Formats: sequence, structure tokens, C-alpha cells
Amino acid sequence: MSIRLGEQASESAAVPEESEGVGRRGLLARFLRHRAGVAGAIIVLLLVLVALTAPLFAPYNPDYQDLNAILHAPSHAHVLGTDDLGRDELSRLMFGSRVSLEAAALSVFIAILIGIPLGFIAGYYRGFWDEWIIMRVVDALQAFPFLILALALTVFLGPGLVNASIAIGIGFSPGFVRITRAQVLAVSNQEYVDGARAIGAGDLRIFRSYILPNALAPILVLTALSMAAAVLAEAALSFLGLGVQPPTPSWGQMLSVAQNYITLAPWLAYWPGIAIFLAVIGFNIFGDGIRDTLDPRMQL
Repeated sequence: MSIRLGEQASESAAVPEESEGVGRRGLLARFLRHRAGVAGAIIVLLLVLVALTAPLFAPYNPDYQDLNAILHAPSHAHVLGTDDLGRDELSRLMFGSRVSLEAAALSVFIAILIGIPLGFIAGYYRGFWDEWIIMRVVDALQAFPFLILALALTVFLGPGLVNASIAIGIGFSPGFVRITRAQVLAVSNQEYVDGARAIGAGDLRIFRSYILPNALAPILVLTALSMAAAVLAEAALSFLGLGVQPPTPSWGQMLSVAQNYITLAPWLAYWPGIAIFLAVIGFNIFGDGIRDTLDPRMQL
């Protein structure tokens, strides 16, 4: 996977019991030297912690309406202010992180569930399935701008978190198809794969034991980057009213409300905008860190 891992593998004959641990420690050490990647990992971890602990630490119920505190500026009682219905912005922001992560995780899971098997079929069996079916569908999907495709699919499926996630996942699946297919094409004709076939290994075993490990690094990178794009896409769909439906808090939905009060209560747009920015930049630079750690051409 990398020059350093190759050097460690060459030393495994002398100290076989330590080779795997050394390899893992080497990768971790390389990642920890990637300052941007570590910063991204910290942001992602904090986002996950906020989402998990929102019911415990949110100061108010996100749906509670204080009619005496409508559009109040940040104060001691409401640290980030209140919205047009008197709901606490901090509480809704914390609970909104749960929606964003759920949508991103579900979208990427759907993309992986579709993309990896189809990429394996296209690259391993080739011929009719590759040239005339799978890759032509992939080309057709990629002919549309991603957000337009997700918007059209969400309109067709109907509004809601699950439907929005399905639409986003379908939009992401061509990337996973192409990456898996490329790795299959690179590995399937290697001698060790031919040897596995000669001893009777089935297609599923070859995929699991030889192809998937080689494809794992680019898939991990694409997963992290897709999480960032999914957060942004979910916010866009919710902003347009096609994602999570009220009263469930969502960052995109909070921005949609804020646009009506941008001059009267600008803080309503600050907080969800900053949250989306931090989530997207966190996943992106975390993905960059993973890519640079696993790339043999990068010397961190």
C-alpha cells in the first residue's frame, strides 16, 4: 500500500509477530504528522460527540417555544439566541447535528451498498455487463450535476430524511462504482489472483481476500469526502423543504427560516452556516489526511 509498509513487510521474516502492529503504528504515526488531517479528525469527533450527547446537554427541548423570547439576540438565557417561534438556537443546532450525521452516514452507506458490488461485477466479469449496462448507467447518472440529480430524485420519492438520503446515496454511487472497478481491473489479472483461481477459490472469496483489501484505501478516502458532500447536500435539500420536515431541527431548515429575518435577526443564519462549514471542512481535511497517509508518493 505504501513504500514504508513495503519496507515493514520485508522485515516481517525476521520479526513476524510484530509486522502487523508495526504497520498499523506506522500508518497512525504518519497520520498524526498530518496536522490538517488531525484537525479534521478532531472536528469530526466533536461533531459526533455533540450529536450523541445532544439529549443530555442541550439546554432546552429543541421544539419548546418561548413566546416571550421570539427573535431574541444571544443572551445568558439563550446563548445563541432564539428563532421566529422562540425556540432555542443552540438546542436546535445540537439536535440538527444528529440529522446531518444520520443523513450523511445513510447516504454513504447506500452509495457503498450500490457501488462496490456493481464495480466488482463491471471490473471482474467485464464484457456485456461492463460496457453496455453498468458503466452506461453510471455515465448517465454522472451526466447530471449532482445536486440537480439529488433534487429530482427527492421530488420523485417525496420529502423526508430517508428519501433525501436515498437520493443523495444514488447520486454518490457512480464514484464508488468507478473506484471499485478500477481496483478490480488492476488486481484481477495478477498472478496471485490467477493462483487463487487455480486452487478453486470462488469469485466471492477472491473479491474478499484480494480485491477488497487493495480497494480499501481509495474507498476510505472517498467515504470521508462523500460524508462532507452529503452534509452539504442534505442541508441544501432541507433548505428547499425536501429534506427533514418541521418541527425536526435541521441546519438547512434553520437557514431557510433565517433568510426571512436576515436583517432583523442575522444570528439565525450565523450558527447553522458555521456548523455546516465546520462539518464540511472537517470531513474534507480528514479525508485528505487519510489519502496522504495511504498514498505511497506522500512523505509526511
